[in-house]
Amino acid sequence: MRLRIDWAALEQTDPEVAASLMAELERESRTLRLVASENFATPAVLAAQASTTSNKVAEGYPGHRYYAGCENVDITESLAIERAKALFGADHANVQPHSGSQANLAAYGAFVEPGDPSQKILAMQLSHGGHLSHGAAVSFTGRCFNFVHYGVDPSTEILDMDRVRDLALKHRPKLVLTGYSAYPRTVDFAAFRSIADEVGAVLMVDASHISGLIAGEAYPSPVPFADVVTFSCYKTLRGPRGGVILCRAEHAARVDKAVFPGLQGTPEEHTIAAKAVCFRQASTPEFKEYARRVIHNARVLVTALQNLGIRPVAGGTDSHLALLDLRSVGLTGAAAEAACERGAITTNKNMIPFDPQPPSITSGLRIGTAAVSSLGMDEAEMKEIAGILSDLVRFPEAEAVASSSAARVWELMARFPPYPNLLA
Repeated sequence: MRLRIDWAALEQTDPEVAASLMAELERESRTLRLVASENFATPAVLAAQASTTSNKVAEGYPGHRYYAGCENVDITESLAIERAKALFGADHANVQPHSGSQANLAAYGAFVEPGDPSQKILAMQLSHGGHLSHGAAVSFTGRCFNFVHYGVDPSTEILDMDRVRDLALKHRPKLVLTGYSAYPRTVDFAAFRSIADEVGAVLMVDASHISGLIAGEAYPSPVPFADVVTFSCYKTLRGPRGGVILCRAEHAARVDKAVFPGLQGTPEEHTIAAKAVCFRQASTPEFKEYARRVIHNARVLVTALQNLGIRPVAGGTDSHLALLDLRSVGLTGAAAEAACERGAITTNKNMIPFDPQPPSITSGLRIGTAAVSSLGMDEAEMKEIAGILSDLVRFPEAEAVASSSAARVWELMARFPPYPNLLA
């Protein structure tokens, strides 16, 4: 027996949805994807996620379900757990969170009492590179937990570990959080471990952006230092949407209880199957080469942009992402994002540290090389992309520049197409 997804049935049943999905595939095939939090899931991951395990209700954990008929999803979830543990060298893995943000919320709930103002969490502020789920005022996490925020040094735009330590000693947090969404430099996990130990705090790392780089041994691993590590699978790990929590053995029971029944009910077993596939793919030598290329490409791209007069925040990058300060070319992040889209490049506006602009405008643009590296692009393409980006942000209103840039992007994408074998 072999599963065959019936595209014709979708076109017949719901032609509007089918048309939208095909339009998205067409957009992906003609657009340069530089959004740092996006990638291309592999065909094997997509196949697993489109499986009939989407039909199965499986509350609980393998071997301890609240529904019958879970023998097969128990196999795939157990594979996902064991592969995650092996890939990252972790004692325990919970693969059920529906997203990285839900993984974060579950981890907070496992160690910190919601609504107790005396139990604080120390984390990076959103405007300096943190994430919404790191206690931003507009986030549910910021409403449920008492966060104290640190930031980067004003002159270097690098983490000021002395300031982090001072805040920890002053506020005595229950949990110290590191791992970010828009911080391009290497994080000193050992230093955070030392600070957490000094104040008796749990150390948590949100590795959502760097999980694939860690798996590929291209970025330092937080697992030896952290009590708990959370991440999403669809960024540098090149897997499905969904979250994972890794932790030390002594925290396993409380983490599992915080996820189910504490935060969510039925796990998405089709997504868990896709996670198992991506963990296996990330354990290969080919993935390690991919992870190294992602960082190399990011550094080449940033250096080329810097040579063209566009300033990178924190002086460069050690990861897959870079944050560009567009004040160097007299443009806002919002205007640059729109200009790039007209030139067939997707990015996202992003606040820079000490940004004078509001979040809806920003002074920065965040770019990443995970997706273009998945397509096989390398150093030569990064230099070409830098030139296209520079033209678009320097002449944001010029239709001729937008048209020329789009044509150059289309030529690039024709040489490096996503999913060429999926199209009939």
